[in-house]
Amino acid sequence: MEKLQYISQGSTREEQELNIRNALDNGIKWLQIRWKNAHENEFFQLCETSKKLCSEYQAVCIINDHVQMAKEIDADGVHLGLKDMSIEIARHVLGKNKIIGGTANTLSDVLQRINEPCDYIGLGPLRFTATKEKLSPILGFEGYQDIIKNVKDKSIAIPKIYAIGGVVLADIKPLQQIGIYGAAVSGEITSQPYVISEFKKEMI
Repeated sequence: MEKLQYISQGSTREEQELNIRNALDNGIKWLQIRWKNAHENEFFQLCETSKKLCSEYQAVCIINDHVQMAKEIDADGVHLGLKDMSIEIARHVLGKNKIIGGTANTLSDVLQRINEPCDYIGLGPLRFTATKEKLSPILGFEGYQDIIKNVKDKSIAIPKIYAIGGVVLADIKPLQQIGIYGAAVSGEITSQPYVISEFKKEMI
């Protein structure tokens, strides 16, 4: 599983598509399409275009929240928030071969996600980020450390956890030292897509 995810950004379909193309051109291999306030029809068109682009670039295409849409366009999977459809129902809709990721903010969320089970966990936020409305409590490096330690103490295998929320290049080494698998990055890649290669170099 790729260690770097790009979460798409943009307030119009044109912006979203431009940012997605830039990320793919610069070597991103895992794309999560996220456009919270989009009209459903526009979002569907963006997802369709993005799926085709990802196929051309041999990149993984994940849809945020919209399970039925992911099924319709045959995306590689979905990412689900804690208040979205359950992992179990999404698995039933999409089948066992699709990727299902789940959001977590606390140790109990992580344990819930391990039990459900999802294929990876997006744990955050690391720090304040303007890209997400209704931000959950900020974890910081200490928060990640505590959660990983608690999971280990329970003799549970550490799942594939991606740090999310304001992640920048300098965070990668300390996060991986803590035991975090990868990172889901939005703003840093949108503003300077050429950093994708730098992120990849940092990721062991």
